[in-house]
Amino acid sequence: MILHVDSRSPVPPYEQLRQQVAALVAGGALLPGARLPAIRQLANDLGLAGGTVARAYRELESDGVVTTHGRHGTIVAQQGSTPSPASGLLDAAQRYASEADGAGASLEDALVAVRVAFALGRNT
Repeated sequence: MILHVDSRSPVPPYEQLRQQVAALVAGGALLPGARLPAIRQLANDLGLAGGTVARAYRELESDGVVTTHGRHGTIVAQQGSTPSPASGLLDAAQRYASEADGAGASLEDALVAVRVAFALGRNT
């Protein structure tokens, strides 16, 4: 599982983690029953406070994406509440993400561009 936190983003680190894990589950990259890294391990790997990762995991659990089993860890829920995107939409998003990354855009920059494109598209 590849996660990263953009320290320049206005989105809080816990929310960045929550969004990324939810997207991995929705996209099928994390399957039901998959174990997430321990809080301490992920916090160390990303250079974050343990409380930040714990909050992301709590939010994911309240969203029904993961379940926590105490000392046995956090696993992807059998039926997450996050619906998978349509195949064509996911393909288009992957192409856009690749182009945006190649252009040096941050995730936040790419999302802003999508929001602007949606707004422009609705006004035509």
